[in-house]
Amino acid sequence: MKYQEFKQKINNPYFSSQDLQLLSLPIYNYQLSLWKKKGYIQHLKRGLYYFSDTKKQLVSEEISFLLYAPSYISLEQALSRYGIIPDIVHTTTAVTTRTTRTFTTSDFGTFIYRHVKPELFFGYTITETPHGKYAMAEPEKALLDYLYFQLPHINAPADIEELRINYTELKAHISQRTLWQYITEFSIAKLEHFTHLILEQC
Repeated sequence: MKYQEFKQKINNPYFSSQDLQLLSLPIYNYQLSLWKKKGYIQHLKRGLYYFSDTKKQLVSEEISFLLYAPSYISLEQALSRYGIIPDIVHTTTAVTTRTTRTFTTSDFGTFIYRHVKPELFFGYTITETPHGKYAMAEPEKALLDYLYFQLPHINAPADIEELRINYTELKAHISQRTLWQYITEFSIAKLEHFTHLILEQC
């Protein structure tokens, strides 16, 4: 099968090895290697590719979900988007029930996935895209996820200052009722204590 015919049959900016099987397309590894060498396609990870000339149709959020699911964007990436931390975050950070992993791509940057137990995998919304979907933590869950992974480094009120939280944006985005509903699922006294201290600043 020629490349242009193959691309028309896929009719999507990305494809996987499983897609080739489901569509019964007679594509072999040497063809994929040749198309990659010619710059027609690029790797996202093993068995997952995208067409080079359609990469602008993809966004990092969607790539994040494609690379490692189930997962939702959270931690520094989500907090930065809500304006709760001032940093511009270039690495996409996400939470997953799977093993902690990091993927680096040539066009979409680095994606870091942090493991949580299944009972803490909640508090996110799903957004449909023209070619797929992605999940984003609600601001309350993004804050708790962030504090959860920072807890080993938070031992005194002064340590909270190192987190550089924008309390004006925090107050604008956070529902305290939702926050306390979510925090009970963690059942961590230290997390609850320092969350109290943070909210006192709002």
